[in-house]
Amino acid sequence: MKKGRLIIISAPSGTGKTTVIKHFLSTHNDTIHSVSCTTRPMRNGETNGKDYHFISKEEFKTGINNGMFAEWATVHNHLYGTPKQPLENALQDGKEVLLDLDVIGGLKLKGLYKEKAISFFLIPPTMDELKTRLFHRGTDTKEVQQLRLKNALVEMKYKDKFDYQVINDVLENACKEIERILHLT
Repeated sequence: MKKGRLIIISAPSGTGKTTVIKHFLSTHNDTIHSVSCTTRPMRNGETNGKDYHFISKEEFKTGINNGMFAEWATVHNHLYGTPKQPLENALQDGKEVLLDLDVIGGLKLKGLYKEKAISFFLIPPTMDELKTRLFHRGTDTKEVQQLRLKNALVEMKYKDKFDYQVINDVLENACKEIERILHLT
């Protein structure tokens, strides 16, 4: 039986993490996407249960108390967490699971699953490009944009704690680099 593994992709907001993950999943039908839980409001175009499990703070706190999450954190003033049971089931079944995690969550899962996980940190081509991406995506207020930029500067300091760093300048190139590394490991 094939050995299961977690593929952790982390990056500061605006780096293109979601775009890379969607592209990767579109070409790797055998990879499962882990759907995180969050207390943040749903954005236009998002689907509950597909993009995130959108739950209340009370539901989230109950989940924490019941050991439902493999990891959880407060990010940009909202709670985010990875349900533990789907990860355990996929690993037991020999599946590869792709996780879209904030930097702290990515490091927590890497520490928890050790050799069963491989971690990637996506890097923006430049900090100016990151700022442009954050301010032009149109999903956040000015205050949230500023918070995300401030947090991104802090998150960039963690890049060396991940197994691999991939610059996301051209989508196809970033995905090919991730594929290349996955085939080597």
